[in-house]
Amino acid sequence: MSFLFGQRPQPSSAEKIAAAEAEVEMVSDMFNRLSDSCHRKCVPADYREGELNKGESVCLDRCASKFFDVNIKVSEKMQSQAAAGGGAGGMGAMGGILGRRSDRECGALETKKPNSNIIALEPSG
Repeated sequence: MSFLFGQRPQPSSAEKIAAAEAEVEMVSDMFNRLSDSCHRKCVPADYREGELNKGESVCLDRCASKFFDVNIKVSEKMQSQAAAGGGAGGMGAMGGILGRRSDRECGALETKKPNSNIIALEPSG
């Protein structure tokens, strides 16, 4: 009866499992996009050495850092728009934005939302 006093009802075990599975899926997808994008940008297609050289290592480090910086900025922007009544659309919208982000190869993010407003974010660094 906790819902009578303004508290949310506790999710069932099935709901908890579904939420955990969705979170694992989201994290796996983000990791795969990060890996693919930074690998294409920083590691040449013709492997010259068995190990990464210093330039490739630095490139991968910066690419991953920018990827996460942009991810955080997009999340903050979507949360602020949702709080302001903009209706940002949840994780489905974020997935579309981050998917386009990987095509830009760690550069500036610029994308259109379904309502045709443009979001432009520059990663720091």
